[in-house]
Amino acid sequence: MKKVIVDTGAYAQYLKGDEKVLNAIVRADVVYMSVFVLGELYAGFKGGARETKNRELLERFLQKPTVEVLNATPETSEVFSEVSHALKKAGVAVPVSDIWIASQAIETGSILITFDAHFKHIAALRLWDNCAQTVDTVES
Repeated sequence: MKKVIVDTGAYAQYLKGDEKVLNAIVRADVVYMSVFVLGELYAGFKGGARETKNRELLERFLQKPTVEVLNATPETSEVFSEVSHALKKAGVAVPVSDIWIASQAIETGSILITFDAHFKHIAALRLWDNCAQTVDTVES
């Protein structure tokens, strides 16, 4: 089973019709949308002129049969503490919301679809390589 989790930037690229992101999402058996990504998206919608339209598009995405909203669990918190501690020890700064998203990807064994390079500092994280690799080349 191929599982992916989509971060905020990847979702934005999906809406723009990015072919690589579209292919990765279509080929996945499960597409997770983190509750933390939802928070970032809703916050962004509030500041924009198209809040209603953006919410409608997101709702349609969330209704796809392969898409599941991923809530935080006690295990997510454990993974978060480990990742956060390792980053702090290494002197690497990563936004807190992205540590939560990475923690959920690790917890579920999902591949994180992202364009943000700072995720490369998280050792246990399985990252989608948007240049050389598609989701169907990495099995979970």
